[in-house]
Amino acid sequence: MITTKYIAACVLLTGATALFLPINAAAQQSTGAYPNKAIRLVVPFTPGGSTDILARAIGQKLTEAWGQPVVIDNVPGAGGSIGADKVAKSPADGYTLLMGHIGTLAVNPSLYPKLPYDPVKDFAPVAWVARVPNVLVVHPSVKANNLKEFVALAKSRPGQLNYGSGGNGSAANLATEYFKMQTATSLLHIPYRGTAPAVTDLIGGQIQVLFTGAPAVIGQIRSGQLRALAVSSPTRMDAMPELPTVAESGYKNFEADQWYGVVAPAGTPKDIVAKLNSQINQSLSSNELKTRLNNEGAIATPTTPEAFGSLIVREIARWKPVIQSGRVTAN
Repeated sequence: MITTKYIAACVLLTGATALFLPINAAAQQSTGAYPNKAIRLVVPFTPGGSTDILARAIGQKLTEAWGQPVVIDNVPGAGGSIGADKVAKSPADGYTLLMGHIGTLAVNPSLYPKLPYDPVKDFAPVAWVARVPNVLVVHPSVKANNLKEFVALAKSRPGQLNYGSGGNGSAANLATEYFKMQTATSLLHIPYRGTAPAVTDLIGGQIQVLFTGAPAVIGQIRSGQLRALAVSSPTRMDAMPELPTVAESGYKNFEADQWYGVVAPAGTPKDIVAKLNSQINQSLSSNELKTRLNNEGAIATPTTPEAFGSLIVREIARWKPVIQSGRVTAN
């Protein structure tokens, strides 16, 4: 006989089961079922730059591995702050990620007094993707064949040599200001609206110096339009093994590379972060992607989320005095 008590018990059991359904679904989503839909990878800059190129390379590999589309979403503005903030405020479910870089994750905290996000507190580090060495190049008319000669020339003509960059607060701006601090030289900054016009004016002789990412100048170096003096990385580049590092040229421990990596909103489940990190590292370790990045002047840097997080913290502290010393302000 079905009693009133039995029916009440069934109702309570059904309600309890219903309460557990969303929890079970969430648990499945954060484990083996991830990803079960498209992933959005936000690039906080316009298409075509190094951040966009790296994001598309990683996105393609994730799509191939998991069979779920990785949609690249370009959200430019305010030095990458608009796109970064958008990701910081997204659901922490692994389906919205940011391809961050030295600017959005390490420079902006000191550059923008009212930055709407905290790179350390608002993001979960996922994977350090690559570093891009900066190359110090000069116009052929500059009477310096190596870094030692260039520093001597700059010191003999303080404030008379012009250096270009992609704008105030850009990676090239900061790399050169750091170089000035380390070498006690004085160079006049000429900011441009992007790296390409700065390279054009350097070739034309309107400026004399540029310390920028290798992809922007490697072709002009090989054609003889520009003269390379040194590279910012701790070791020489495979793409230009004949080019010495700044450290080799007399300034020990000098390093001023650009770097790029994937972060997720803070609170993203650790198993999802681990799965993303593992797959991205696997992709970065493939000969295909290594070659592709090398052709772009980039160096793959597979490592742990914790190591990438430590890099972000160190870089925030390192670039703050450079920004203050150089009186660098946002455009």
